[in-house]
Amino acid sequence: MTAPLTPPPPPHDDSAHQVRQAPPAAAPFAGMYEQDGPGMKTEVREAAVVTVAVTLGGVLLGLLWWWLAPHVPLIADQVDKSWVVYIKDTEGEQAVGVDGTFTLLGLAFGLVSAVVVFLWRRRGGVPLVVALGLGGLLGSLLAWRLGVWLGPESDVIAHAKAVGKGVTFSAPLKLGAKGALLAWPLGALLVHLGLTALFGPRDPEEAYPA
Repeated sequence: MTAPLTPPPPPHDDSAHQVRQAPPAAAPFAGMYEQDGPGMKTEVREAAVVTVAVTLGGVLLGLLWWWLAPHVPLIADQVDKSWVVYIKDTEGEQAVGVDGTFTLLGLAFGLVSAVVVFLWRRRGGVPLVVALGLGGLLGSLLAWRLGVWLGPESDVIAHAKAVGKGVTFSAPLKLGAKGALLAWPLGALLVHLGLTALFGPRDPEEAYPA
């Protein structure tokens, strides 16, 4: 008599006891928190280069201002052995034109410097923007002082004595509206901000897990 066959035991399903280790939640997003850009040290070095380069552009601005700014005509007279200087054309707008010329040139230089900096480094960054504004301000100050130095004699009485009584001569080149010094940095910052918003690189969209 043959003994009944014992069926093999069913496979042991220990799936309930197995510990399934889920991938770390931060793994899909690890690349999103990596440092963006070349690094802070590199950005600071680039910002220093931009500051120096933009500031040196003030030499060209000063030369153009000295060349293009209108001259304010003065005339001298001698009263009781004292020299008195008058503006020859009291209704002229040459003094306003001097400030206007500096302002327009500053805006033009701000536009050019912003475009050049953006084309050189499209990613931008806070150090670069600060360098652009600081360089524009320093360049404006350099242009102002250079134009005054290249312009007519700053000592009006000495100049009047040199040319003589009743002879027309040019007034010193001076900037009446000191706010014109901000035309370059403000123009550069606005143009650079617009270029970055329109043509700058976009951040990748976050991919959320299913």
